Amino acid sequence: MKILVIEDDADIASNIGQYFEDKGHQLDFAYNGTHGLTMALAERFDLIILDLMLPGKDGITLCREFRQQTAHDTPILMLTARDTLDDKIIGFEAGTDDYLVKPFSLRELEVRVLALVRRGLGSKNSAIMRIDNLELNQDTMQVSRASQPIKLKPKAFRILTYLMQHADRVISRQELIDHIWSADPPEGDPLRVHIHSLRQEIDKPFDKELIHTVHGVGYRIGSEHL
Repeated sequence: MKILVIEDDADIASNIGQYFEDKGHQLDFAYNGTHGLTMALAERFDLIILDLMLPGKDGITLCREFRQQTAHDTPILMLTARDTLDDKIIGFEAGTDDYLVKPFSLRELEVRVLALVRRGLGSKNSAIMRIDNLELNQDTMQVSRASQPIKLKPKAFRILTYLMQHADRVISRQELIDHIWSADPPEGDPLRVHIHSLRQEIDKPFDKELIHTVHGVGYRIGSEHL
């Protein structure tokens, strides 16, 4: 496994490096945010371990710019001394996949890293995704809930696919807009229209809502609210 560690504390970076290299993994290091973003964009890594407080460019900014500038769905685990819900929401909005609060054990870091990589491989290798009783087949573009077929327009299908691929985190409105419309940003607020349409098809006929709004942030899909 190839891991990029972006951490300005040389002792922490060294400890992470020694632990993972002893287990046969390949690690590259950056000690400030500017260099870290350059390295993250220049090569393909299996995972990025990213410190929140960095010189040059902080972890939130780096994460957001990385998600905006590449189509690579590289998992990002953020290291932080902050453990409030607001801080986590800001991180998830920027594109972080998981958090680990300092101080941490290297064993816990390893468990979280392996879980993120397995999750990423699973979503890439499987054409069929399931959340609760909702099923989406990326190959056939078929969607069903509780075995009832659901017909979606192409953009609604792409939005649902992206939400299900990232069901472990909150997706910001801007991230969805960038992904769906990329270089041709829409006028008005078509995302809100498509989300409303999705809810009419995915949620309204059923007892349990799966598409949730995280106010001031964006959307997530799952069986429970945050």
